[in-house]
Amino acid sequence: MGILNVTPDSFSDGGRFTQVDAAMQQAQQMVAEGASIIDVGGESTRPGAQPVNEQQELERVIPVVERIARELDVIVSIDTSKAGVMREAVAAGAHMINDVQALRETDAIATAAQLHTPVCLMHMLGEPRTMQSQPEYQDVVAEVRAFLQQRVQACVAAGIPHDQLILDPGFGFGKTLQHNLSLFKHLPQLVQLGYPVLVGVSRKSMLGSILNLPVEQRLSGSLGLAALAVWLGASIIRAHDVGATVQAIQAVQAVHGVKE
Repeated sequence: MGILNVTPDSFSDGGRFTQVDAAMQQAQQMVAEGASIIDVGGESTRPGAQPVNEQQELERVIPVVERIARELDVIVSIDTSKAGVMREAVAAGAHMINDVQALRETDAIATAAQLHTPVCLMHMLGEPRTMQSQPEYQDVVAEVRAFLQQRVQACVAAGIPHDQLILDPGFGFGKTLQHNLSLFKHLPQLVQLGYPVLVGVSRKSMLGSILNLPVEQRLSGSLGLAALAVWLGASIIRAHDVGATVQAIQAVQAVHGVKE
């Protein structure tokens, strides 16, 4: 899953792809490098990010979704928590919804059920503006697992089939470095729930803490964790650096696929 933020303030690529032509070029490049999903987002969810209204988000994402869906052979994902944006993006050609709020916003779950599209449910403690202000858990793995199970149950009750659900533990969303590392180490416990698991750690602050490096120097760490995530059972890797990530995944899959 290639990341395409059409925002002015995302932590890594904010401001780079706010024009449709620039966003389209980036999408083309990611597809050429092996992305099978392009995740288009119009509202930054980095720690401390300020919310944007629905109309502003629509103006950012809909022209980009329309053009990618029309011109590229790739799955288009809409990264949003707003029901109105979900509806308009799917009408414009989006094939799936990636929601950091796990369909907890007003009308989101009913809208997703009506749209008959796959949905990625992510765990987040709190909300972006405050989520990194001293997050606390008794048992982060058990609590994230329980939350995702509860959201699955709510989705199925609302009419979303099991086979349209994807789970994301939400690395960096209301979690300390130790929480993130523990979740990563125990990723198989989430895989065992029986749903595809998405992992997104590309260039994130947890790598900054581990490596003591700025955003633009975190590629090697991102690749290491992407490879490890696939080895531990992740089905989708969300990344900025698609070409290098695809190569890392291919190497892991080659080893994983060797007959005993």
